[in-house]
Amino acid sequence: MTTTTYNSEKAPKPVGLYPHAKKVGNLLFLSGVGPRSATSTDIPGVELDSLGNIVNYDIEAQCHSVFQNVRAILEASNASWMDLVDVTVFLTNMDDDFATYNKVYAQYFNDNQPCRTTVEINKLPTPIAIELKCIAHLKEER
Repeated sequence: MTTTTYNSEKAPKPVGLYPHAKKVGNLLFLSGVGPRSATSTDIPGVELDSLGNIVNYDIEAQCHSVFQNVRAILEASNASWMDLVDVTVFLTNMDDDFATYNKVYAQYFNDNQPCRTTVEINKLPTPIAIELKCIAHLKEER
């Protein structure tokens, strides 16, 4: 089976040796996508101290940013938002952030409602509060 890798200039660079997405057959697998900016080291909605520790963050700003990054990767991979079939969401603070995340999620997924799993984790590799892992199904060879 042929595989194709994709990267987007409009999404943040991966923090390790992996592509933004890999197509296998009619499935497109996105690597973990966070809210980091594609054009700078900024993380929307995050305030860091001089040691790089999170002082304050805005989960709503991070949610909008992560969804925009997912969209950019899908577009670079010749896919669309409507192709998403499965979304795994990692939150670092379920108690404080779930309601806001769920509200913003509904704005983006009103028309397409992929399967979804949301889990709380202790930490992510960069000072972010949300990361998405997505799978899209491409209806035709693209």
